Amino acid sequence: MAMPAGVESVGAYVELSYMSPVHGRVRRPMLDCVTSRFEYVAPVRPFRWSRGERHFPGWYWAATTGQHVGFESWLERDRLVLMDFDPAVVGIGSQPFWLHWHDGERERRHAPDYFVRRGDGSAVVVDVRADDRIAPQDAEAFAVTRLACVQAGWDFERVGVPEPVLLANVRWLSRYRHPRCLRRPAADRLLEVFAEPGPLLAGADAAGDRLATLPSLFHLLWRRDLVAAGLEEELLGPCTVAGLSYGGAE
Repeated sequence: MAMPAGVESVGAYVELSYMSPVHGRVRRPMLDCVTSRFEYVAPVRPFRWSRGERHFPGWYWAATTGQHVGFESWLERDRLVLMDFDPAVVGIGSQPFWLHWHDGERERRHAPDYFVRRGDGSAVVVDVRADDRIAPQDAEAFAVTRLACVQAGWDFERVGVPEPVLLANVRWLSRYRHPRCLRRPAADRLLEVFAEPGPLLAGADAAGDRLATLPSLFHLLWRRDLVAAGLEEELLGPCTVAGLSYGGAE
């Protein structure tokens, strides 16, 4: 069925195809899928790399889910790291489904990059594309996706290149995202020390041997049990001031 020019009710004309863990690949009207847990489904297309290709796909281990999440480019990987760092995010699925619609001449399809579940139960569909790399056909696909998400009660975001200082800091902290980096005695001491905000390196030294405390310190910063000032403004360093978050330790 062709979509009307206004596409105000685009959700009624969009279908999703995805990999059901029970039934395999299925295709259903989008409005019948609004309660589906797309953060858990398998990607609808593989993440493969071949010599000579310009993009660089791979898998990232997400601390949020304890599972590997796929990406198709460095930019997608960078955005994935930032989502993993976001305390509001509790679930992430990559390439979760194909959206199918008809543009009046032919059937079209588009696979958004991520489906994200927030802690409050809401969902956001995310497409990752640099501002200067959006062709007209891509812009149309993003517009249809946005309108369809409105009909489904989901949010939609098209995100581009992240702010470089924030990305550099979060990528550094992501090296310590695995729970194995947390040493409980050292973490408890660090939380005591940073009850009064102070410089990172001085606090690490005050909590014990620096080599023993720094991995736990960076893990606490990753988990947001400790919060560092100015992550978007300057690179983390010895004099970066950190303190307890409002939530405290888990």
